[in-house]
Amino acid sequence: MIQGPGASGLILEEPLLWEKGKEGRNGFSLPELDVPECELSQDLAGEAPDFPDLSEIDVVRHYTRLSQWNYGIDTGMYPLGSCTMKYNPKINEKMAATPGIATAHPMLEDALSQGTLELMHELQGFLAAITGMDAVSLQPAAGAQGEMCGMLIFAAYFRHKGEKRTKILIPDTAHGTNPASAALCGFKPVALKSGPDGTLDAATVAEKMDKETAGIMLTNPNTLGLFEESIREITGIVHAKGGLVYGDGANMNAAMGIVDFKACGIDVMHLNLHKTFSTPHGGGGPGAGPVCVVKKLEPFLPVPRAVKKADGYGLEYDCPESIGKVHAFFGNFSVLVRAYSYILSMGPEHLKKASHLAVLNAMYVRESLRHVLTLAYEKPCMHECVFSDKKQHKYKVTTLDMAKRLIDHGYHPPTIYFPLVVAGAIMIEPTETENKEDLDQFIAVFKTVIKEAEEDPERLRSAPTKTKVRRLDETRAARKPCLTG
Repeated sequence: MIQGPGASGLILEEPLLWEKGKEGRNGFSLPELDVPECELSQDLAGEAPDFPDLSEIDVVRHYTRLSQWNYGIDTGMYPLGSCTMKYNPKINEKMAATPGIATAHPMLEDALSQGTLELMHELQGFLAAITGMDAVSLQPAAGAQGEMCGMLIFAAYFRHKGEKRTKILIPDTAHGTNPASAALCGFKPVALKSGPDGTLDAATVAEKMDKETAGIMLTNPNTLGLFEESIREITGIVHAKGGLVYGDGANMNAAMGIVDFKACGIDVMHLNLHKTFSTPHGGGGPGAGPVCVVKKLEPFLPVPRAVKKADGYGLEYDCPESIGKVHAFFGNFSVLVRAYSYILSMGPEHLKKASHLAVLNAMYVRESLRHVLTLAYEKPCMHECVFSDKKQHKYKVTTLDMAKRLIDHGYHPPTIYFPLVVAGAIMIEPTETENKEDLDQFIAVFKTVIKEAEEDPERLRSAPTKTKVRRLDETRAARKPCLTG
């Protein structure tokens, strides 16, 4: 049997700190008091906090053991599709931690913030060049907020024109947050069914696009990892009816330096800097979702934007048609710094090469597993490939069973049961950062799991067996979650 990175291991149990502590232990000594002691009244002080008594080694071992329960990109491959969980160079972390940047106060005057403002201004230009768009705002704090800004820009544009448009077209291969973003901004999402090849048919768009429709939200490459080849025809149909085209840029990892989105007919798009441009992704944040637009929509971008003036750099607020401020200050500023560092260190050629390698790796996984899993679509994929569990049905083994068994072999499971257009979906995105040897090991382990499905299906149905927590009753966990530990 092929050995995966998690074929054996030691799982350490660990109690709560309050269970671990013993009265009288301590791992820290306060400096000698150099001000007069003052007793607080009970009304002000309240009850003393219940801190556990711990030595330094107690604390170190506690958090080290907890960290060993986690799986991260520094541990191994993350084959999650549609998430771009790639390794990010540590140099970009170092740049974000530079004291002059990390400690800069957001309320400093422009004159005292020239370095950070110049960084933001240049990053806006870099992102415009990479996408082919004309103008950029760095305000949105995450991808979903970037989508929402895109829809607010749609609404502001049609308000400015004096038009009332109420609907947005959304293909079934769009990212899952797209319908919510449209609805939050007052539009009614209208679902479009993709064709048998997994891409959108221009005739389907033409049938639904009318004068009440503000436009369409496209994800390209879409969530099946397929490039929407009819993109120019689709955007032409929407524009002919006076509509706008939103491009979800969350899958930009496949398209850097390759696709000119403005030339494709995209009017507004967001980017997930925490997926494509070097910020550790996952755990709920932090993120950044800049919005890029064509020239006619620039007045509606959120404020402030970094601008170059005669006497240096500043933040521009005086934009009467803007949708306004969508984030306090520039919030997750370190994400912008990481992206800036990543782009400078890579340069145009290596950004393009990263996309080439992301597509190459996904195609390699696709061709290596297509004979043991059911390939959802025969079209060449971009950065991710989608399979299903159809071949394993005769053994009564499901996608979930295989995903759980991969955990026993030391791998984080791929994305499963998404996109919804593929029954029993298994979506794998290896990203560009995995070498051939690591991909070969993952492929060999997956094939071993599939062989186990044929020879010992019960092993898969009871997986995982080597983790700290065994398989959960997921239905019960969703309906009656236990949140107290």
